[in-house]
Amino acid sequence: MKKTTIVTCPQCKKEVTWSNESPYRPFCSERCKLIDLGQWATESYRIPQSESSSEEEPSHHA
Repeated sequence: MKKTTIVTCPQCKKEVTWSNESPYRPFCSERCKLIDLGQWATESYRIPQSESSSEEEPSHHA
């Protein structure tokens, strides 16, 4: 028996079956997928940057 994976739609929190029959996974519908895409496009979502100086050029030790 194959185990069914259930995920939660990131937009509306509805439960979605993770399978080939769910073309918008992890979203429940095209609507939720497009809402999420729009939030990225308007920069409502942002990936946090660290405040540390770790993004400076790495020092090379000889």
